[in-house]
Amino acid sequence: MPENKKFKKDALRYHSAYPKGKIKVVPTKNHSTQRDLSLAYSPGVAAPCLEIQNDVRKAYDYTAKGNLVAVISNGTAVLGLGDIGPEASKPVMEGKGLLFKIFSDIDVFDIEINEKDPEKFVEIVKAISPTFGGINLEDIKAPEAFYIEQKLKEELNIPVMHDDQHGTAIISTAALKNALEIANKKVEDVRVIVNGAGAAAISCTNLYKILGVKAENIIMCDSKGVISTKRTDLNEQKQAYAVDTDKTTLAEAVDGADVFIGLSVGGVLTPEMLLTMADNPIVFALANPEPEIEYKLAMDTRDDVIMATGRSDYPNQVNNVLGFPYIFRGALDVQAEKINEEMKMAAVHALSDLTKEPVPELVLLAYNNKNLSFGAEYIIPKPFDNRLITKVSMAVAKAAMDSGVAQKPIDDWVAYEEHLLARMGSDQKLIRMMQNRARANKKRVALTNAEEYNVLKAAQILHDDGLATPILLGNRKKIKQLMEDSAIEVDFEIIDPRSDDFEMMRERYAHLYWEKRNRKGTTLYEARRAMRNRDYFGAMMVETGDADAFLSGYSKSYSNALVPLLQVIGKDKTVEKVSGMMILLTNRGPMFFADTAIIKRPDWKDLVRIARMTSYVVKSLGIEPVVAMLSYENFSASAESSKEVAKAVSHLHRAVPELIVDGEIQPDFALDEDLVLSEFPFSKLAGKRVNTMIFPNLSSGNLSYKILRGVDKAQSIGPILLGMNKPVHILQMRCSVEEIVNLATIAVLDAQQRNS
Repeated sequence: MPENKKFKKDALRYHSAYPKGKIKVVPTKNHSTQRDLSLAYSPGVAAPCLEIQNDVRKAYDYTAKGNLVAVISNGTAVLGLGDIGPEASKPVMEGKGLLFKIFSDIDVFDIEINEKDPEKFVEIVKAISPTFGGINLEDIKAPEAFYIEQKLKEELNIPVMHDDQHGTAIISTAALKNALEIANKKVEDVRVIVNGAGAAAISCTNLYKILGVKAENIIMCDSKGVISTKRTDLNEQKQAYAVDTDKTTLAEAVDGADVFIGLSVGGVLTPEMLLTMADNPIVFALANPEPEIEYKLAMDTRDDVIMATGRSDYPNQVNNVLGFPYIFRGALDVQAEKINEEMKMAAVHALSDLTKEPVPELVLLAYNNKNLSFGAEYIIPKPFDNRLITKVSMAVAKAAMDSGVAQKPIDDWVAYEEHLLARMGSDQKLIRMMQNRARANKKRVALTNAEEYNVLKAAQILHDDGLATPILLGNRKKIKQLMEDSAIEVDFEIIDPRSDDFEMMRERYAHLYWEKRNRKGTTLYEARRAMRNRDYFGAMMVETGDADAFLSGYSKSYSNALVPLLQVIGKDKTVEKVSGMMILLTNRGPMFFADTAIIKRPDWKDLVRIARMTSYVVKSLGIEPVVAMLSYENFSASAESSKEVAKAVSHLHRAVPELIVDGEIQPDFALDEDLVLSEFPFSKLAGKRVNTMIFPNLSSGNLSYKILRGVDKAQSIGPILLGMNKPVHILQMRCSVEEIVNLATIAVLDAQQRNS
């Protein structure tokens, strides 16, 4: 099956899997009792209704209006698909809603309107506008888009923005501001060529003028060439950007230009054209998926070019997700009446300034780039930068207040910043960060039980997403048959340890294993038998460097899967005992649990080692560990298990004073930072948000994470083996495809870190 057909099939399966689509509505209040329901609906609902009737502004106090945006389209200009209709545009609008939620915690109703007449479209949106705190117009064709947005901005008192226009404009203007600084060019002097004359191009041009680019220094081109006053085929929108010039072609326009902005189609800017541009040219080739000039071609043509694209696989991605979630966040939080030019420019300057600040370790980890700093390959922040929600949202909110459109001013900016940061705990940025990091330096991961569908499907995802190079261990014939039945067409390396095809490899491994274990009673005969077992064979692949990492355990108990790894790989020489850690992605953010897999009854020394190893892994993921050492009692240590916890805490306070760790403490207290602050103000955990929990014994740890995983449907990663000499990890028995992919990603990061 061709790659594009396979991807299409996966995309259809992704969207059709239960529950269908990508977003849903969930209750935010208790609704379990009759009293709850009487408060939520009749008769209790009458009280807020009457309050709002007397003052419509109170809708922000008693309903979800203040955090609800409508993503509205008529499907007339969808992505690169064109006029496909409102129903066909719905997956895109749901996707936009998903981005709003995961990047800025804004709720969305997507609304697809079957109306092309701009006047009627405006009337429909006006009629439903009381529901929302803001309106994001999407994928509406020009020139109607200009009229619709302008009319709605005039007639509504909530923020309205057509992101296709203004999102690209804001991000590219911030990038242009920084690129000009790096190129040592003054904004008022540069000549700018804008190739494309649609909604985005016109909005970008308008914002460049506000930045300081002179109108007489801008030439706009469309598919027919330069938009000049000599042309007679221009509509009203293009006429406003026509210039008096003898230039007629793009090639003539770019000759001597300082800046090329492409919002058109791929391949229109040739190397010959690029060579005619001024010194230190700035090229934003923003067409997707094929830029106006390929990044590598441009860099090979000129070594002084500063380039941005719309693609994530090159430096300087002009990505609208850097803007719209945080612009609406700031606008909603001050109940702005509109999104004006001051707010847009505030976002521009916030993005520009953020790029010049030292890059946090989490971002460096996400992009596997330790040298990321302001320069030609970093002129705009990265989408994984958690500072965006505070820097951009706060700048937009302040600009709304300063420009007089905020109806609910902010008076405590420190509290507001903390509020914004708290919103970031509910998404899965950790997964995206880990996967992005894995792609930057993917490793060879051996997987057992490849005859199982979940393992094989996970291998396909690891391959297709560029997360790892899977090596499949198992019966070749069965694996091939399953691949055919599942329409999986990947040229995997498949190794069957029992096959005669791998006799030499098996014999080499057997001798190495025998040399390692012969003084522990293992005979050469037993070593040869062991190498027919895929768990021993896979571990030896990592031991010898034939694979970078290994996952076992899908079809057997954790303890049985651990034995071959300990015998072949062994623990790190600095570690006395290995342990296991689980990551659960919860509504409060990622939680790290240990030991959940290996040490049944740890003493205080074991607990110290577990806490230190777990904290090290948490830090390696770019998260500051806040560690609760758990017990069934709070700071009293009457039971023997609690005494062991107390000894461990005392030792950690002396040996690692910089680590935020405390206990013994009950889990419900540990999860409530305000409660700890009021009841135990002396604790290192007072006022802190705990993200790491060390359990007093294996039973409590294992049961706790499994209850959370089952009841709360929290996504899990692990168990992650801590203290092994090489990157080997054990899957939970019969775990899901997603869990296999996640643990394989951890294994890749483990291998990367050991090789760095």
